Amino acid sequence: MTFREKVKFARLQLFLSQEKFAKELNVSFATINRWERGLCEPNYEGQKAFHDFCEKNHVKFED
Repeated sequence: MTFREKVKFARLQLFLSQEKFAKELNVSFATINRWERGLCEPNYEGQKAFHDFCEKNHVKFED
């Protein structure tokens, strides 16, 4: 699963809009939108924060 797929999957699993998901992760709406469209990816710290958030909220990804 690509990072963009993980972002959208996690957001939909938690029933969050892009705007609300952005607030949960302390990033902008535009950032979430770019991640989901595959236009950019966060740096290591950003990816770790995303995965920590998902783990805390019991979002599991397929390998």
